[in-house]
Amino acid sequence: MIKVVRGNPTPEELAAALAVVQARAAATAAAAAAGDGPKLPEGWSDPARIARSVRPRPGPRSWARSYWPV
Repeated sequence: MIKVVRGNPTPEELAAALAVVQARAAATAAAAAAGDGPKLPEGWSDPARIARSVRPRPGPRSWARSYWPV
């Protein structure tokens, strides 16, 4: 159920808003039926790509080497 909380929309404005909501719901249902799940993030945004398996050695400027990937 959709309820107008504020304002006084015209019937045309209300029909346009409901058409958008209905189209979005239909697209979501079609994607769920087709088995298209949510997209996984791209590799560049994965925080694990900058993680190292070897810890930096202590020494001068080791704090700077602790962040940048090799």
